[in-house]
Amino acid sequence: MEEDLHDYILQHIDSEPDQLARLDRETHLYHLRPRMCSGHLQGRLLKMFVRMINPRLVLELGTFTGYSALCLAEGLLDDNAMVHTIEIDDELEDFIRDHFARSPLGEHITLHIGDACQVIPEIEGDFDLVFIDANKRHYVDYYRMVLPRVRPGGFIIADNTLWDGKVVDWGKKLDDQTRGILEFNDLVAADSNVEKVILPLRDGLTIIRKK
Repeated sequence: MEEDLHDYILQHIDSEPDQLARLDRETHLYHLRPRMCSGHLQGRLLKMFVRMINPRLVLELGTFTGYSALCLAEGLLDDNAMVHTIEIDDELEDFIRDHFARSPLGEHITLHIGDACQVIPEIEGDFDLVFIDANKRHYVDYYRMVLPRVRPGGFIIADNTLWDGKVVDWGKKLDDQTRGILEFNDLVAADSNVEKVILPLRDGLTIIRKK
């Protein structure tokens, strides 16, 4: 998306909460790969999805610095609803917990540090919404693990499913992350148990509804 059009959009949607703006700035100042932070536009979209779905149990795979988890929690309507979010990089833990502690939304978020494939079985309950934004090599594994635990009518949202356009233009070398996204996209497309659509927002956002 052209920068001026992107700026126009940001000027015509809900403003970014101050705490999230600080988190985004600190992510860019102190962490590598700040592009992994969801940011203003995607953050408002995640909150809107949560408002529409009204989940009681949300699972996020890939916390990074916590921006998207706070957006998911911001959308919760049920006082007893929870977001369980998983981050594999333990060096980010203090930063994440500090920002969760600064927000009243933090009481609706449970942070798990570890490998998602090992942590998911430890979380009890069926999920109303799952947001996948972790290791692209394992998207297929994540999907197969969480889909049986998503309630009928529940949703999975997967980020980065266009992967900088590499899904259609990966040249002679097919790297593992691109291969993971391609396999995931093909698996979801062929799955008759779900409805699915890919939004060309940022790096591609796939919305999946379990029938």
